[in-house]
Amino acid sequence: MDYPSFLSFVRETFPSLTPAQEAQFAALDGLYREWNGRINVISRKDIDNLYDHHVLHSLAIARYLQLRPQLEATFAGASVLDLGTGGGFPGIPLAILFPGARFTLCDSVGKKTLVAAEVAKGVGLANVRVVNARAESLPDRFDFVVSRAVASLTDFYPWVKGKFSRSILYLKGGDLNEEIAALMGRFRLPKGSVSTWPVDAWLADPYFEGKRVVEIGRTGQMA
Repeated sequence: MDYPSFLSFVRETFPSLTPAQEAQFAALDGLYREWNGRINVISRKDIDNLYDHHVLHSLAIARYLQLRPQLEATFAGASVLDLGTGGGFPGIPLAILFPGARFTLCDSVGKKTLVAAEVAKGVGLANVRVVNARAESLPDRFDFVVSRAVASLTDFYPWVKGKFSRSILYLKGGDLNEEIAALMGRFRLPKGSVSTWPVDAWLADPYFEGKRVVEIGRTGQMA
């Protein structure tokens, strides 16, 4: 997908997109191509799919939030941790779309955080800070945690348990029924605390088949 096709599609879903935000999304292509040539954070075979496989996939979280207006309103002014951000996904696309939210992009691999920091700087994102650290070392507490398939749900949840007050919004593929059952059993999460939404309900592309937004909410906080 090229940028004009991406922009046409995103304008339909997010009609309040401003010219400044559009320019920020446009800048991503050149920035990621430049930095990916130095430090490989996106498969070189996949860099031409930046806008659909990476940016739109990240924005699936925003589409999920859009379907839950109260949750979206909270997220728009929230503090958000993107754990295992790699080169900045899903944090950077979400930070463009939600300029009133405050994003901390965290990864334990220094080379990856360098790319994320330089892309955020190149785009002009004042609402992003990038941290090279392990999750357990972060002293902060956040409203939301976002992430894109860095580990199984049962491995990921302990890293952020106690670090969020609202929800985890996790992009994950595969057969999730067993993972969710294991997560709820191991951590004694109450019924209704985990929900899923199919990304291909929005992005009708075989690439997204089986991919989900998984929301793990604190007790009493699910929208």
